Amino acid sequence: MPLSRRSFLNLSVGAATMAASSSSLSWASRTPISLSDYRALDALALAEGIRRKDFSAAEVLETAIARAEAINPIINAIVEPLYDYARDQIKQGLPEGPFAGVPFLLKDLGLMLEGTKTTEGSRFFKDQVASYTDTMVQRYLNAGFLMMGKSASPEFGGTATTESLLFGDTRNPWDLTKTTGGSSGGSAAAVAAGILPLANATDGGGSIRIPASCCGLFGMKPSRARTPRGPNAIHSWMSVTHCVSRSVRDSAALLDATAGPEAGAAGGPQKPQQSFLQSVATAPEPLRIGLVTKPVSQTPVHSECLAAVMHTAKLCESLGHIVEEVDMGIDPRTFFGSTGQIMAAGTVTRVKAGELLMGRKVTEDDLEPLIWQRYQAALDNKASDYHEAVQTIHRIGRNVSNLHERFDVLLSSTLANPPLNLGKLALTRMDKGYEMDVVSYSAFTMLFNATGAPAMSVPLYWTEAGLPIGTMFAADFGNEGLLYSLAGQLEQAQPWFHKVPTI
Repeated sequence: MPLSRRSFLNLSVGAATMAASSSSLSWASRTPISLSDYRALDALALAEGIRRKDFSAAEVLETAIARAEAINPIINAIVEPLYDYARDQIKQGLPEGPFAGVPFLLKDLGLMLEGTKTTEGSRFFKDQVASYTDTMVQRYLNAGFLMMGKSASPEFGGTATTESLLFGDTRNPWDLTKTTGGSSGGSAAAVAAGILPLANATDGGGSIRIPASCCGLFGMKPSRARTPRGPNAIHSWMSVTHCVSRSVRDSAALLDATAGPEAGAAGGPQKPQQSFLQSVATAPEPLRIGLVTKPVSQTPVHSECLAAVMHTAKLCESLGHIVEEVDMGIDPRTFFGSTGQIMAAGTVTRVKAGELLMGRKVTEDDLEPLIWQRYQAALDNKASDYHEAVQTIHRIGRNVSNLHERFDVLLSSTLANPPLNLGKLALTRMDKGYEMDVVSYSAFTMLFNATGAPAMSVPLYWTEAGLPIGTMFAADFGNEGLLYSLAGQLEQAQPWFHKVPTI
């Protein structure tokens, strides 16, 4: 039977998408789902269609694979296809999870799926094959996802673009000369290009929100320790794992499926009073919104990014929220000094683990030029410096949290510039201006990795040239539910699901 209008309304994402797509969504013939029909549904709708037997998981997977084979040679988003792995999952039978039968990509950085490669975007790790499956990846499998591949990342996630000597440049589907952002740029490019409706992403300095902004997607960075890091790593001060998606509700439902502590976990936010998916459907009370126009770096913000955040501020006011400008008052040297120490320690730890794994010392030829330079400099850092850096980011986090006595959420541009040209932030660039360029580009996002608070990039603005620019909202620690509630309201007020690149 063709989908009824009521069923379709329950499955669809936004009014504009529903109006455009409702007449074509009929799979009574059980022929493979077309690309246009596939892209008209988010992940939850695809899973519901599979459960209803409107189409099969195999049909959905083959449509995703066909799209990947057609478009990946152009955008370079998938660096390790796992198509047969996903086909075998279907043959073996899928769990009854909320995303059963939906194609998915794992980021090729720090996420282990037994028997598959995780290169970390690095020539040093190019032959690393996982001997175990991470806790988070197992939760993806339990949710029913089909693991169809690994998505591109720069080496160690070390920059705000997705370019590497190992795999080359990942290109933005909105403009092939532009960056997808980083470090989850492969996932963002794949979602934006219609290979799949959502994909895994991680965020240690903006790496969910930056590519979401560059590729016109929704990207939520959860609170520190909201999602697990095990079994080998239990905690991270800066990085957290989640996804980029086209719809808000997919992101919320995925966090419902994967959030929560594991054995031995230290700390973490409290369990929410209602599910994140329920929050999306619950409009917030009028909010006090603090408008931030100056990044921590105190560097200039592009006029298009300022226009994007002012557009969002006016949209929020039209929905009954109160917007008031606020200065964060954070010293850039203190902030970047402390976050730099913590990230440097992470680089040394990753390289030393690689040396044990490979049974040899790392060489300059194994690493990107800037990563090698950072690694050499970090070898002289002291444990006391790292300890003080952690204390510093906690003090900064406390001060930012105090702002939430005045403001429910903080609003800013996600980035200080629209998507940059490829090469601008590559790890092969060795001139003195590089570090300032990358710091100023992502200065809005990195703050909330240091504080551990949740933050999201919402796609509400496109430039005259057709490039997306995200706007970012941040809430107090553990309050993802409020952000999802606001995101659901914004998505309904100004739908974006129908906005896709023509590539």
